[in-house]
Amino acid sequence: MTDETDKTRLRDAATVLVVRRTAEGPAVLMGMRGEQAAFMPSKFVFPGGALDRADAEVPLALPLAPATASRLEVDAPAIGPALAVAAIRELWEETGLILGAPGAWPGEVPPDWQGFAAAGFVPSAAALRFVFRAITPPGRPRRFDARFFLIDAAEIATDPDDFSRACDELSHLQWVPMAEARRLNLPFITEVVLAEVQAHLREAAPGAEPAQVPFFDNRGPRSAFQRIG
Repeated sequence: MTDETDKTRLRDAATVLVVRRTAEGPAVLMGMRGEQAAFMPSKFVFPGGALDRADAEVPLALPLAPATASRLEVDAPAIGPALAVAAIRELWEETGLILGAPGAWPGEVPPDWQGFAAAGFVPSAAALRFVFRAITPPGRPRRFDARFFLIDAAEIATDPDDFSRACDELSHLQWVPMAEARRLNLPFITEVVLAEVQAHLREAAPGAEPAQVPFFDNRGPRSAFQRIG
C-alpha cells in the first residue's frame, strides 16, 4: 500500500502554461515559489501541483480533446480526466483564474471548488493541450510525474489580469515575455519546457496539438528522453 504521508514517493502532478499572444510575442503566466518551500524554493514556475484523490470525482463540463486524452494515458490508463481537473484546480488555487464553462454543478460542490462554482462555472478540459511530461530524478525531497498543459489565455473565463482570488503559494504572479523568461531564476526543467513550447508556438497556435510530446523519464537508474507520439 502506498504511504500517503511519504512526501518522497513519486506523485502524479499537473502543470499549466497559460500563454498570451501580444504584439511583442507570446507571454506566459508565472509566479515565484516561497523561499521556505521544500520543492524548488524561490524559483519562478508555472501554476501546478500534485494530483488529489478527489480530482477523479470532479465533473467536467467538456472533456479533453481525444489526442490529448490518448497521450496522457500512456503508462497510466484512465488518468486523463483527473489530471485535467488537477490542472484546472491548481490554476484556480494559485492564480484565481477560471478555466471552465458557465453552468451549475451536478451535485455537491467539493470544498476546493466552492469559489469556482459560486462564480457560475464548471471546469472544462477542452482547451488543455498536453505538451510535456517529466519525472523528477530520484533523491529529491519531492518527486513528481508531471504532465505540462498548454492553454491560450483567451480560453480563460475571467479577467486574465485579476489575481485577487489567488492563494499565497505563488508570489509575483505576472505575464512574462517568453523571450525574456530565462532571465528569471528557473528550475532546469522549466527552462527545457519553455524551449519546447516556444518551438511549438513558432509553428502553431496554443490550441493546436503538438506533433509529439517530449518526455524526460527518470523512473529507472538512468535518465531517458523519449517522445510520446
